[in-house]
Amino acid sequence: MSDACCGDSDETAPDDLVPWWRDRGLALPAIAGVFWLSGLLLEFAGAEVPAVVIYAVGVAAGAWTFAPSAVRRLVTGRGSGRLGVGLLMTIAGTGAVLLGHVGEAAALAFLFSIAEALEDRAMDRARHGLRALLSLIPETAVVSRPGRDERIPADQVRRGDVLVVGAGDRVSTDGVVEVGHSWMDTSAITGESIPVEVAPGVEIAAGSVNTSGTLRITAVADGRDNSLTQMVELVEQAHADKGERARLADRIAQPLVPLVLLAAALVAAYGFVVGDPQTWIERALVVLVAASPCALAIAVPVTVISAIGSASKFGVIIKSGAAFEQLGTIRTVAFDKTGTLTRNEPRVVATQAAKGHTDAEVLSLAAALEATSTHPLAAAVVAASPDHPAASDVHEHAGHGVTGLVEGRRVRVGSPRWVAPNDLSKQADAMASQGMSLIVVEVNDQACGVIGIRDELRPEAAQAVSALHQQGVSTVMLTGDNTRTAQAIASEAGIREVHAETLPQDKADHIRASMATAPTAMIGDGINDAPALATATVGIAMGASGSAAAVESADVAFTGHDLRLLPQALAHARRGRAIMTQNVVLSVALIAVLFPLALFGVLGLAAVVLVHEVAEVIVIANGLRAIRTQRHSQPVARNDDYSARQQRPSMIGSR
Repeated sequence: MSDACCGDSDETAPDDLVPWWRDRGLALPAIAGVFWLSGLLLEFAGAEVPAVVIYAVGVAAGAWTFAPSAVRRLVTGRGSGRLGVGLLMTIAGTGAVLLGHVGEAAALAFLFSIAEALEDRAMDRARHGLRALLSLIPETAVVSRPGRDERIPADQVRRGDVLVVGAGDRVSTDGVVEVGHSWMDTSAITGESIPVEVAPGVEIAAGSVNTSGTLRITAVADGRDNSLTQMVELVEQAHADKGERARLADRIAQPLVPLVLLAAALVAAYGFVVGDPQTWIERALVVLVAASPCALAIAVPVTVISAIGSASKFGVIIKSGAAFEQLGTIRTVAFDKTGTLTRNEPRVVATQAAKGHTDAEVLSLAAALEATSTHPLAAAVVAASPDHPAASDVHEHAGHGVTGLVEGRRVRVGSPRWVAPNDLSKQADAMASQGMSLIVVEVNDQACGVIGIRDELRPEAAQAVSALHQQGVSTVMLTGDNTRTAQAIASEAGIREVHAETLPQDKADHIRASMATAPTAMIGDGINDAPALATATVGIAMGASGSAAAVESADVAFTGHDLRLLPQALAHARRGRAIMTQNVVLSVALIAVLFPLALFGVLGLAAVVLVHEVAEVIVIANGLRAIRTQRHSQPVARNDDYSARQQRPSMIGSR
């Protein structure tokens, strides 16, 4: 944000975020808007004096949100940080009031104050959203003590404590498995869509979920200082850094403000030198008004508000004017894989049956045993064969698979490390090389088939990536999955640069390195993406299926999951930024022309104000063009049609 706005948003604790209608930071801008509109009605009715009074109240309400802070910043700030668009607005409003154009000053005060207040609220919401990260840490943890197990608050866990983590429990801090064998859902931390196998000696990150069995884990970090709390710090720091980035209006204000103030002061001083202070003070006022950025102050917010409003109609929520400005500069887009490029819905995509068996039989036997399992791969198998026979004497072996009886036959279903594929080894290796998660089905001690499961690439993903490349935007994938799987998915999506097996901090580091060469957007949907989303020039969250932390850490959110919104949003933002630039150029050109004419007395007060009014109408009309959008019209391919056309490996590991 360019200047501090009013209200107490900065002092409001994240837990105390209130609905917008109770937000005191929005109260004064709202009052300013009501009085400005009321003044317009009174002026239209011919009640000029009451209109001026109402306008004056509106000016006071709106200006109170930025004028005091702009003056304070000028007095106490350092270097270019002393100047900002808030000071320009103060100058413009002062000049308008001195010339008797109180209505114009009221409009300026309202538009600027409401834009700043809304941006302050967006930042508060981002800080509020960090609670979603910490919610991954359970409130309590079970710690093994001599002779007993004790449940304690999670923040009291200390390095060296032995945690007892049952099936379905979430790990309270980082640790190493000491006893037990299981599968851990680490999707919130690494983005991997399939649980990973853990055994003694394997490191576990805080926030991971134990899917089966019971584990004893030795804590290697305190409950208050682990990978999740460090992730929160990364997001907070990224938001703080992003808040320092100058906005377009501020970059114009920095060189313009001192020139305007100096010129007006010199003109007034010259009047005392030549003995005609009254004439030259009046001329100094004309110079001040001629150089005031009325058109700039009105047209930029109008453009931004128009563009943001129209973007929301096609499913893109842009949280602030600064985010919109930055969105129009993006030259590189970094994609998360799981849940962004892919659906994060494991499905059976291949079945290889041994001689004497059929694919349907293999799926049916596996589904019979998996029907009672809670493992994610089990759900995919059951969905592929819903009409399966009943199984009896079913036993689930944590970290391995399931055994039981189906129609009098002994059946075992599990990972290739537990159930050897034997004669199907070559086929299993080929499926694994394509990134599939494998389940081997064994009947009476003989392997009868191998089932391949993987995530589905979103059918519109390749189309969206191609559209970005046509716009001159480069793409990169950042994922926690292994390199082989990531390369396969990236190739099918049309993405050439891939960084795999990355942790949340690694993603943020890659984004930071990319931003050194080009403005970079990050698009993701998971909690593990939050630091990268906050670090990027623009963070974009898949709002329909994304985690709360991802949505709140981002600057832009999609209400749906159609990736074709991305090139559409970038094109829309570039067009809006072009309109904004046109308005800025026109506003600066207007100042460049009016300034010498006012300085040398060619134009008087009335003429300068008239030219400003005409210019404001032009730039506002131009800004309203940002409302127009162009929606994509190409249909999204059906998943079954798309799957039939090509193989898309995306999952890693095996059961």
